[in-house]
Amino acid sequence: MPEAKNKNIQGSAARKKAGAQKARTSPAKRPRRKKRKPKKVNIGVWTAVGIAASVILALAVMFISQGGGGGHETGAKVPPGDWRYGIDISHHNAGDIVWDSLYVLTDKRGKTIRDHHLAKDIRPVSFVFIKATEGVSMVDKDFKRNWQDAGRSGLRRGAYHFFRSSKDGEAQARLFIKTVGDLRFKDLPPVLDIETIHRGGSRKKLNEEALKWLRIIEEHYGKKPIVYAGASFAKDYLSKDITENYPVWIAHYEKDQPAFEGWTWWQFTDKAVVKGVPGLVDLSVMRK
Repeated sequence: MPEAKNKNIQGSAARKKAGAQKARTSPAKRPRRKKRKPKKVNIGVWTAVGIAASVILALAVMFISQGGGGGHETGAKVPPGDWRYGIDISHHNAGDIVWDSLYVLTDKRGKTIRDHHLAKDIRPVSFVFIKATEGVSMVDKDFKRNWQDAGRSGLRRGAYHFFRSSKDGEAQARLFIKTVGDLRFKDLPPVLDIETIHRGGSRKKLNEEALKWLRIIEEHYGKKPIVYAGASFAKDYLSKDITENYPVWIAHYEKDQPAFEGWTWWQFTDKAVVKGVPGLVDLSVMRK
């Protein structure tokens, strides 16, 4: 029995040794990694879509601001009443004006709009005031073109001078006459735009120089010029020699009519939408 046991022990040892050698010579199996599918990246597509949308929006805004298209562009509300409507323009009104298609269109709320499909009421623009000069030397760069175009359209047109209260009234009147030249029979009287007391001026000097301008222009053209001013400014700074002897065009941006007595024209907004005029424009009414 001891001999058999010894043989069994030797056999077992030999098998272990052979197993160890096999383990050393056989490479270990590594687990396989699953291949990941590449993710689809849509950043480029969405970026392109965003850029395209931004460009379209920018073009639409530019198109509307230049007076094109219709859309739902709205401006100031018109005062109730049966009025003649008119605009005033200068070089600040950029873009081409369609002179033979100037209309005040209003929607059901009374707001000015550009799209005639949405208009509840349509009124023609009956008159236009055009800036000609300022101070003693400045001529509006668009005056000549605007003046001629308005004349060809058949509109009643008038020219205005922006008054500099610290400058000589006679020199300002001479610049206006030289720039505007002769008037047609149907043209509106010249306008003196008085808005502020400039540096170096005073209430007394303003009225003295303004009266110089008004009297020279009246004598030259044979008709009384119009005085434009804000309601409070006219009341506080203009003398009765001016307000009681010349027709008054009052700027008053309220829904109620100006309390200033004797006005003939009322500029009620500087934010109207008028068909035929790019952007926003000053809009006035004239008593019939």
